[in-house]
Amino acid sequence: VQLQASGGGEVQAGGSLRLSCTFSESTFTVNSIGWYRQAPGKQRELVAGISRGGSTNYVNAHKDRFTISIDNAKNTVYLQMNSLKPGDTAVYYCNADKFWKSMSGIPSEYWGQGTQLTVSS
Repeated sequence: VQLQASGGGEVQAGGSLRLSCTFSESTFTVNSIGWYRQAPGKQRELVAGISRGGSTNYVNAHKDRFTISIDNAKNTVYLQMNSLKPGDTAVYYCNADKFWKSMSGIPSEYWGQGTQLTVSS
């Protein structure tokens, strides 16, 4: 499985951005994708996850501002982020799993390369 994350950049506080994660299924069928983030000096943490069937899981702190979605025809998962804050600054990674662990905060070994989001005040 290969994952390609994109869409990061620099935005001002209050702005919006959409991240994309495109995945291939060369070794197994992907059943869930999780978006994780890692801020400097902090551990990588789950932001939101989604199953192929569209079931979603959000970390409570983000559910009012972030929306995760999937386009199965394009093998792409999106993370729409609104009302961005400087505290959202991090490298964002997507993770794929053949079960449902990725979306639940238990990442597999399959990571995308990460995309940097910087939110300026």
